[in-house]
Amino acid sequence: MATTSTRAITIVFTVDNTATETISAASNTAAPGVMELLTLSSGANTITVPTGGSTAKACTMMPPSGNTATLTLKGVTGDTGVLMHATDPTSISLASSVTSFVITTSAIVTGMRLYWS
Repeated sequence: MATTSTRAITIVFTVDNTATETISAASNTAAPGVMELLTLSSGANTITVPTGGSTAKACTMMPPSGNTATLTLKGVTGDTGVLMHATDPTSISLASSVTSFVITTSAIVTGMRLYWS
């Protein structure tokens, strides 16, 4: 069942440069509105975008706070990919044609949260 979601990134600068920037993504009236709690195996993990009457336009990934494994975001297994921060969240926008992506890890990661919006 779909829900409406809004997503924003807020950046706050302090000390030498003081400013707050909020960057908003378009609302999604057909969002899955779900959070998945996953255990990623060491190596390539294919993440399937949820369907079932909804259309995910974004995925926000939150590794567990104590994670020390490397996390690499890829379009497919053979890509070089982009190294993600081990414990900070990563949020990506998804084109409607995206059905899956890959997170490659250097070790088992227990407690990876995926927020689909």
